Amino acid sequence: MDITTEGLAALSKAIAIAGTGFASAWAEKVIGAAAVGAMVENESLFGKALVLTVLPETIVIFGLVVAILI
Repeated sequence: MDITTEGLAALSKAIAIAGTGFASAWAEKVIGAAAVGAMVENESLFGKALVLTVLPETIVIFGLVVAILI
């Protein structure tokens, strides 16, 4: 079996998307748990918690941009 340039490019794209996907999921898990704990103590923190929970999604967008550029 021969390794081609197209195959390595496809593998690189998959690693970029999968790596950023796993990193984003881990970050959302940690931030989400902390946000729920903070909102239990103070309900006015909902807006800040929502923004901080959505923020890790930009990591996946960066991974998608890298995959497109490859």
